[in-house]
Amino acid sequence: MRKIHLQTCLFLVFFFTASMGFARDYIIYSIAQDIPMGHENEVVQKNYYVNMGEKQGLESGTVLDVFRVISRLDPYETKKRYNYRVKIGELEVLHAEEGSAITNLKSVDEGQQRGIFFDVPGLMIGDHVSVKVD
Repeated sequence: MRKIHLQTCLFLVFFFTASMGFARDYIIYSIAQDIPMGHENEVVQKNYYVNMGEKQGLESGTVLDVFRVISRLDPYETKKRYNYRVKIGELEVLHAEEGSAITNLKSVDEGQQRGIFFDVPGLMIGDHVSVKVD
Protein backbone atom coordinates (compact mmCIF):
# COMPACT_ATOMS: atom_id res chain seq x y z
CA MET A 1 0.00 0.00 0.00
CA ARG A 2 2.82 2.38 0.94
CA LYS A 3 4.62 1.56 -2.34
CA ILE A 4 1.54 2.55 -4.39
CA HIS A 5 1.31 5.91 -2.58
CA LEU A 6 5.00 6.54 -3.20
CA GLN A 7 4.64 5.73 -6.92
CA THR A 8 1.59 7.98 -7.18
CA CYS A 9 3.37 10.84 -5.43
CA LEU A 10 6.43 10.48 -7.66
CA PHE A 11 4.25 10.46 -10.77
CA LEU A 12 2.39 13.60 -9.66
CA VAL A 13 5.61 15.43 -8.81
CA PHE A 14 7.11 14.49 -12.19
CA PHE A 15 3.91 15.44 -14.05
CA PHE A 16 3.63 18.91 -12.51
CA THR A 17 7.32 19.77 -12.69
CA ALA A 18 7.67 18.51 -16.27
CA SER A 19 4.77 20.64 -17.47
CA MET A 20 6.38 23.75 -15.93
CA GLY A 21 9.61 23.05 -17.83
CA PHE A 22 8.12 23.75 -21.25
CA ALA A 23 8.60 27.35 -22.36
CA ARG A 24 5.61 29.06 -23.86
CA ASP A 25 5.88 31.27 -26.91
CA TYR A 26 4.22 34.64 -26.56
CA ILE A 27 3.13 36.06 -29.88
CA ILE A 28 1.04 38.70 -31.61
CA TYR A 29 -2.18 36.80 -32.29
CA SER A 30 -4.34 39.55 -33.83
CA ILE A 31 -4.07 43.02 -35.34
CA ALA A 32 -6.91 45.57 -35.56
CA GLN A 33 -6.59 48.78 -37.54
CA ASP A 34 -8.54 51.84 -38.61
CA ILE A 35 -9.97 51.90 -42.10
CA PRO A 36 -7.84 54.24 -44.24
CA MET A 37 -9.89 57.14 -45.65
CA GLY A 38 -7.33 58.28 -48.23
CA HIS A 39 -6.58 61.64 -46.62
CA GLU A 40 -3.17 63.20 -47.18
CA ASN A 41 -0.72 62.46 -44.32
CA GLU A 42 -3.26 60.11 -42.74
CA VAL A 43 -1.96 57.94 -39.90
CA VAL A 44 -3.71 54.57 -39.65
CA GLN A 45 -3.85 53.44 -36.01
CA LYS A 46 -3.26 49.76 -35.20
CA ASN A 47 -3.75 47.73 -32.03
CA TYR A 48 -1.73 44.55 -31.56
CA TYR A 49 -3.15 41.77 -29.37
CA VAL A 50 -0.68 39.51 -27.55
CA ASN A 51 -1.21 36.31 -25.55
CA MET A 52 0.67 37.69 -22.54
CA GLY A 53 -1.00 39.58 -19.70
CA GLU A 54 -1.14 40.36 -15.99
CA LYS A 55 -0.15 36.77 -15.12
CA GLN A 56 3.17 37.47 -16.82
CA GLY A 57 3.59 40.84 -15.08
CA LEU A 58 2.25 43.18 -17.76
CA GLU A 59 0.56 46.45 -16.88
CA SER A 60 -0.26 49.63 -18.76
CA GLY A 61 2.94 51.24 -20.03
CA THR A 62 5.06 48.06 -20.11
CA VAL A 63 7.29 47.89 -23.19
CA LEU A 64 7.57 44.62 -25.13
CA ASP A 65 10.30 43.64 -27.59
CA VAL A 66 9.07 42.09 -30.85
CA PHE A 67 11.12 39.43 -32.61
CA ARG A 68 10.73 37.65 -35.93
CA VAL A 69 12.06 34.11 -36.30
CA ILE A 70 13.85 33.66 -39.61
CA SER A 71 14.50 30.05 -40.60
CA ARG A 72 17.19 29.15 -43.13
CA LEU A 73 18.57 25.85 -44.39
CA ASP A 74 22.30 25.22 -44.82
CA PRO A 75 22.30 23.05 -47.97
CA TYR A 76 26.09 22.59 -48.10
CA GLU A 77 27.70 21.79 -44.78
CA THR A 78 25.35 20.18 -42.29
CA LYS A 79 22.01 20.20 -44.14
CA LYS A 80 20.71 21.66 -40.90
CA ARG A 81 18.02 24.32 -40.47
CA TYR A 82 19.01 27.38 -38.43
CA ASN A 83 16.52 29.69 -36.73
CA TYR A 84 17.47 33.33 -36.15
CA ARG A 85 15.53 35.46 -33.66
CA VAL A 86 15.83 39.06 -34.87
CA LYS A 87 14.42 42.07 -32.99
CA ILE A 88 12.17 44.10 -35.28
CA GLY A 89 10.39 46.54 -32.98
CA GLU A 90 8.72 47.45 -29.71
CA LEU A 91 5.14 47.55 -28.45
CA GLU A 92 3.69 49.44 -25.48
CA VAL A 93 0.89 47.92 -23.40
CA LEU A 94 -2.34 49.94 -23.41
CA HIS A 95 -4.50 47.49 -21.44
CA ALA A 96 -3.72 44.15 -19.80
CA GLU A 97 -5.98 41.40 -18.55
CA GLU A 98 -5.17 38.05 -16.97
CA GLY A 99 -3.78 36.27 -20.04
CA SER A 100 -3.75 38.84 -22.83
CA ALA A 101 -3.02 42.48 -23.57
CA ILE A 102 -3.77 45.20 -26.09
CA THR A 103 -0.66 47.03 -27.27
CA ASN A 104 0.26 49.90 -29.52
CA LEU A 105 3.30 50.32 -31.77
CA LYS A 106 6.14 52.11 -30.04
CA SER A 107 8.86 51.66 -32.67
CA VAL A 108 9.84 49.56 -35.68
CA ASP A 109 13.48 48.91 -36.51
CA GLU A 110 13.70 50.09 -40.12
CA GLY A 111 17.39 50.99 -40.24
CA GLN A 112 20.07 49.68 -42.56
CA GLN A 113 20.53 46.61 -40.36
CA ARG A 114 17.18 45.09 -41.39
CA GLY A 115 18.70 43.53 -44.49
CA ILE A 116 16.68 41.58 -47.02
CA PHE A 117 15.36 38.84 -44.72
CA PHE A 118 12.08 40.59 -43.91
CA ASP A 119 9.51 39.53 -46.50
CA VAL A 120 6.77 41.50 -44.71
CA PRO A 121 7.56 45.02 -43.51
CA GLY A 122 6.24 46.02 -40.08
CA LEU A 123 4.86 43.72 -37.41
CA MET A 124 2.64 40.75 -38.22
CA ILE A 125 0.65 37.97 -36.60
CA GLY A 126 3.01 35.27 -35.32
CA ASP A 127 5.86 37.60 -34.37
CA HIS A 128 7.25 36.73 -30.93
CA VAL A 129 7.05 39.15 -27.99
CA SER A 130 8.85 39.36 -24.65
CA VAL A 131 9.11 41.91 -21.88
CA LYS A 132 11.82 44.46 -22.61
CA VAL A 133 14.69 44.17 -20.17
CA ASP A 134 17.11 47.09 -19.97
